[in-house]
Amino acid sequence: MTSKIDRRDFLKTGVAAVGAVAAMDARGIGAQAASSSADAVVYYNGSILTMEGDAPGYVEAVAVKDGKIAFAGSRDKALAAVGEAKQVDLQGRTMLPGFIDSWGHFTLFAQQTLGVNLAYFSDKPPQNKADVIALLKAAPLFNGWVIGYGYIASLLSDGPLSLGDLDAAFPETPVMIATLSTLTGQVNSAGIAVLGLTPETKSPPPGEITKDPKTGKLTGELSFAPFLGARIAALGSYSQDTTFKTFRAAEALLAKQGYTTVQSYQLQPGEVTDLRAAFEQGVISLDVMGMPSISDAASAKIVADADWTWGTYSHGDRGLKIPGYQVATDAAPQLRLAAFTQPYLDTTGFPKDWKGVLLPQEMVEHWVGYAYANDIQLFGYSNGDAGIDLSLRAIEKAIAATGKTGDRRTIIAHSYFVRPDQLATYRQLDIGVSMMPPHLMVYGDLLMTLLGAERASMESPLASAVKAGLRATLHCDCPSASPNVMEAICTAVTRATMSGQVLAPEERVDPYTALLGATRNVAYTYREEAIKGTITAGKIADLVILDGNPLTVPPDRIKDIKVVETIKRGQTLYARG
Repeated sequence: MTSKIDRRDFLKTGVAAVGAVAAMDARGIGAQAASSSADAVVYYNGSILTMEGDAPGYVEAVAVKDGKIAFAGSRDKALAAVGEAKQVDLQGRTMLPGFIDSWGHFTLFAQQTLGVNLAYFSDKPPQNKADVIALLKAAPLFNGWVIGYGYIASLLSDGPLSLGDLDAAFPETPVMIATLSTLTGQVNSAGIAVLGLTPETKSPPPGEITKDPKTGKLTGELSFAPFLGARIAALGSYSQDTTFKTFRAAEALLAKQGYTTVQSYQLQPGEVTDLRAAFEQGVISLDVMGMPSISDAASAKIVADADWTWGTYSHGDRGLKIPGYQVATDAAPQLRLAAFTQPYLDTTGFPKDWKGVLLPQEMVEHWVGYAYANDIQLFGYSNGDAGIDLSLRAIEKAIAATGKTGDRRTIIAHSYFVRPDQLATYRQLDIGVSMMPPHLMVYGDLLMTLLGAERASMESPLASAVKAGLRATLHCDCPSASPNVMEAICTAVTRATMSGQVLAPEERVDPYTALLGATRNVAYTYREEAIKGTITAGKIADLVILDGNPLTVPPDRIKDIKVVETIKRGQTLYARG
């Protein structure tokens, strides 16, 4: 069965793990990069991939002046376009437009820099329980807690951490570990005590405070509502200065991956205030696309009583921009919350014929209709095919009620298990799609068990979406997976899971198509195609320099390509030492 729950009880599906605060190295390639946006710079002697056409196109040189691309073409004409200029030899490296995030949690990613990264993409990914304990012991306390993020027990050679393991290592200090899903985690006995949990504590729905079936004692494992409540209690409240420090840390980590524009969906009112203040005070340089989420009457108020102009930046042509809002229909398939028309193959711990969690139709239809009626861009969020059916029905109903079609730039994010007939409807209704290749890499092996090989292998059918004529984008849903764009591109091209299985090879795309999903196509999604997404004269000089060309290296080596430099509005935001 497909279960329905009250929207207030539905949990957000962002997943977690980031590393500690990173410092920016702004020296540039051979210390040649522009020191201010007013300097004229000409980049040459590299593979400068403009991303302008439907096939790869290169230019000899790019001229940058006053934070914009002044010219892209021959080196002589580039120099003539700007007059006296610094000349930067790319030394054979590859230059692309800066990467644009189509789906991510900037503020959550920032918050997690307050803890320690236990994820597969940390600097030293833990291989066993001892590695995890060592990382936790080296972590500074926050609000009296040791907090770790991104834990994946299945990747440890000696099995998951138990309550006894944590208590032995931390007999007095409270410890909280969040899994990569951020919806589940565990605490030690000291943490159980601080949180005031007992075997008699009732679990708020949905979720569980796990007990040992033999002894009736708490195991320290928490899921869904109990875990999210525990995380809030552990972090407590902290100052805006601390928030700004987390923003800087997140920006440094994201700039290191080549991002020049990021997204923060499930945006809360306080986060809007903090982001505006951060831009007012010059705390961060990346542009942020904010995305409020409709979850209940309280969160709907931020949309209904919006104190911003939709699709407009907070600070002229930069800062915080809120292009639209999110309406979800279901949640994460790896947690068996995605809604399907057919049951999960493995329903252990769930009712017979479990098909996932589908959100109330009335709520979805109301807020989808509100977006169309008020000319606000809609960002749907659907995972299983039943969840996608609900989004499509709501959109069709909104179009029928308002008569508004055409250039809406409606997006359905994730679309993990979209069917071919649904892709045809996307095309008919002019709906875009944003898919997450890293999800297939991280969870593909698990989903083979949960859904069966046939269904699981068709996750994120990117090639089918492109063949259907959709303008597809790619995302990492950071911090639900590594923010490494090259890893996402690699998985889109190879469709390989962590174990090396290749799922539905017919759904692989070529590297150029994948790169479009992180550059030009995302700019289009945000209605910024005139200013971002390609290396074109007149556009903002948001650029990234790589140490390899994704179009020419072997497909499985794309993930190993590193960012050498990230340039935002003509200024170096990150440079590898």
